[in-house]
Amino acid sequence: MHPPGAAGAGFSLRHAAEGRRASRPGAGDAASHPFPSTGPQGHRGRMRQKLLERGPDALADYELLEMLLFFAMPKGDTKPLAKALINRFGSFARVLAAPQQELLETRGLGEHSVAALKLVQASSLRLARAEVMEMPVLNKWDLLIDYLTAALAREKTEQFRVLFLDTRNRLVGDEAQARGTVNHTPVYPREVVKRALELNATALILVHNHPSGDPTPSGEDIAMTREVKAAAAALGIALHDHVIIGNGRHLSFRREGLL
Repeated sequence: MHPPGAAGAGFSLRHAAEGRRASRPGAGDAASHPFPSTGPQGHRGRMRQKLLERGPDALADYELLEMLLFFAMPKGDTKPLAKALINRFGSFARVLAAPQQELLETRGLGEHSVAALKLVQASSLRLARAEVMEMPVLNKWDLLIDYLTAALAREKTEQFRVLFLDTRNRLVGDEAQARGTVNHTPVYPREVVKRALELNATALILVHNHPSGDPTPSGEDIAMTREVKAAAAALGIALHDHVIIGNGRHLSFRREGLL
């Protein structure tokens, strides 16, 4: 049983396909949602034809999500659920990036559909990371920021990552070192440097997100960066930058003169 209200205000869901399917949102909440109505029903064959003949750019975000849910729900219309999910989470991207447990607790979704969503999210991140890894990271700064934004901008809690680079500034490791609360993540400089030595890395880029959306560094962010820089420098490891990812914005310590 899912907890009452787990699907969020503004729409109700009824059983279908994988166990449940979205119905239309309440009229009182329609103005605040991207889709005032989740109907009428779509048709799978027509959608596949549209994708194959006109390409993915011809599909709206809710149609992409609708088709993605096809694979998890062999029968039934998925358009109402796709629109209801975007109503709840705000966008197609935010549906993919939503925490797994939160998705599992959403009426209308089950393990198969959540697995499909997370598979697409992981695939997109790996593709973005692969493009960054092909050449020296510092020569692909815009691609790096795109990747980091996709990975972190929609996280609801702080995550601290370290990019480990070799002598040619190629990525040899991209690891989440710690996860914290909405506004704090514990970071241990000695652990960062220890891992750099294990990977034979000669340079680092620190990365973390601000769930508030504002990438302005705190006093703790600045102090921690200085500690990591000092610990790394003592062993001949360079700290190239510390990037903070916000909502649609980012901040580079190097560009701001904070390194």
